[in-house]
Amino acid sequence: MSQRRVLLDERAIPQVWYNLQADLPSPLPPPLHPVTRNSLEPNDLAAIFPADLIAQEMSQERYIDIPGEVMDIYRSWRPTPLFRALKLEQKLDTPAHIYYKYEGASPAGSHKLNTAVPQVYYNKKAGIRRLTTETGAGQWGSALSIACRFFGLECKVFMVRVSYDQKPYRRSFMEVYGAQVLSSPSRETEAGRNVLAQEPDTPGTLGTAISEAVEEAVQDPDTNYSLGSVLNHVLLHQSVIGQEVKAQMEKLGCYPDVVIGCHGGGSNFGGLIAPFVRDKLEGKALRIVAVEPSSCPTLTEGEYSYDYCDTAGLTPLLQMYTLGHQFTPPGIHAGGLRYHGASPIVSSLYHNRIIEARAYSQTDVFHSAVTFARSEGILPAPESSHAIHAAVTEALQARDAGEERVILFGLSGHGHFDMSAYEDYLAGKLNNAR
Repeated sequence: MSQRRVLLDERAIPQVWYNLQADLPSPLPPPLHPVTRNSLEPNDLAAIFPADLIAQEMSQERYIDIPGEVMDIYRSWRPTPLFRALKLEQKLDTPAHIYYKYEGASPAGSHKLNTAVPQVYYNKKAGIRRLTTETGAGQWGSALSIACRFFGLECKVFMVRVSYDQKPYRRSFMEVYGAQVLSSPSRETEAGRNVLAQEPDTPGTLGTAISEAVEEAVQDPDTNYSLGSVLNHVLLHQSVIGQEVKAQMEKLGCYPDVVIGCHGGGSNFGGLIAPFVRDKLEGKALRIVAVEPSSCPTLTEGEYSYDYCDTAGLTPLLQMYTLGHQFTPPGIHAGGLRYHGASPIVSSLYHNRIIEARAYSQTDVFHSAVTFARSEGILPAPESSHAIHAAVTEALQARDAGEERVILFGLSGHGHFDMSAYEDYLAGKLNNAR
């Protein structure tokens, strides 16, 4: 149990994606057409998604084969390492054993490439030449930019204004790979112009950026839209994380008492927890915790109802926990967690009390992020730091109770492009606005 780093041979990279939909206690409520409010049909999505992704979105198959072309690219960074946080344990003086699955080793610096690669692959296969997308902090836009370069597609990214201004090097990163990056809301779309007319100084939202990207995609038959979170096929692709880490823990001969992940739309969290949810549904005793910012408390304070994924109401309505598609959260540095809704899969799990959710303030999260960095040597992304704070809280509770506890959390990406956030924290400029 004292092993610091656990690697798997590349032959241990999952050959299939695990579809958690197949094992949910009850089927997900159907998505609804944004105009008719009837149950969505596959053809309703054909204007923005290729047929293979539509099939995956609606599939009830437990396992779906990963194409060879995708596997070839996965092998350049997968499997990712599992670390035991020995120095953090020592710092906290806790009997808990803390493990983290580190996705920052990918070329994009986060977990997002796990789904960007297959999404671009299927679009290329369908003859699409250009993709549009949104991005919050820039992790998803970075991943899609790289994947589009791999397969020779053009990429246009609508980046939420507050992050566009906070993270200039993330913009440059995307542009290195040939992406066009615009501040959202922009004046290039009707959706963007409408928002700017009502609120010229808006920090922007992921919902607005989605509206802009979808609007462009539906107007051009050679362009499709690509989403980095929320949807079922995105969580499907991210299941490689959970499958790998479960095998790594089995290699150690241990099993987590609690699994923790940061939560915005649900991609990192859903991918990490997928095989552990199945274990829990089969009777395994463990806790699964989603962690979100208190300034955007989608699960902890949202309503479980049908809502649009975007601000303009162009997307289908999904049954999910939502703060309302017009909600504009404060401009916190964890831009990837500033989303009004939650994945239907994650929402169903939370609604049925299979998982837990917690919300933490920005200053508390950064305090734990700095403690982690000084102990473990990895500078975490602000989003990932929410999971770190929850893991630290669990470890301190174990110390106070005098009990051993195995804690696993997802370190979804590094924070090398988030230095303005750390600069603000160290200068005492962060606040906990809601």
